Amino acid sequence: MDGLMEFRTDDGAVVVVEGIEDESGARLVSREDGPARAARTFEGALGGVRAAAESALRVFRDGSLRPDAVELEFGVKLTAESGAIIAKGAAEGHLVVRLSWTPGQNGPAPETAAR
Repeated sequence: MDGLMEFRTDDGAVVVVEGIEDESGARLVSREDGPARAARTFEGALGGVRAAAESALRVFRDGSLRPDAVELEFGVKLTAESGAIIAKGAAEGHLVVRLSWTPGQNGPAPETAAR
């Protein structure tokens, strides 16, 4: 099991997550008897993932598809120094997108959009 990392939220709460070993083989090291302290707040660590989600939503909401609902699923890894990164899953990058349309609403039918 990898080490633990401690993130603080903007309001001072503590979030402890299991750390990951990076590709270089380096491991988290704590100077005390507790989890390693992250360099960023929890919200700061997730900021890049939020920006990626906002960008992806713009891509799928704008244009000709115009779905009634967009669902994005990111696999996220938290690292003490880099913050949050989109995790590598079964595919090279882990991102699942689900688009849905409500029958009778304006916009193309899913069969039309797939062409």
